Amino acid sequence: MGKPPADEEASRAPVRRRGREPGGPRSHRLKVSFNDGEMAIVQEAADRENQALAAWVGEVALAVATERVVPVSPDAKKVLQELIQTRGQLRRVGNNLNQVAYVLNAEGEMTDAQIKAVLALVNETVRRVDEATLQVMKERRPRS
Repeated sequence: MGKPPADEEASRAPVRRRGREPGGPRSHRLKVSFNDGEMAIVQEAADRENQALAAWVGEVALAVATERVVPVSPDAKKVLQELIQTRGQLRRVGNNLNQVAYVLNAEGEMTDAQIKAVLALVNETVRRVDEATLQVMKERRPRS
């Protein structure tokens, strides 16, 4: 992480600091230590938010402490993608079930293969929702 060129640095917005709190000045200080790899990760996160490092650490710590943000593992992205895909799958299942109902109401008959295909899709979707739900439940930390 080298310094950006002077012209790029001049065009960048100033780094944001944490705003003043109505409860008075912040008189408590905390020392936090990081190794080189951790520091690079934390600095990159602060840079993404265009915040001073200490401001970002303070804001994130307060967000977690007040439960505005709940920390999750790095696998959370995969779990969320699975849930989003499953929502789409459930939408398609609902559409298929509507088509089954339409055929049964209009014609009064469906083949076993058609019914089995819809039920297999329903079972697979429910299985995926169950797996994703269990993963999310494992991610949650008990509140004490």
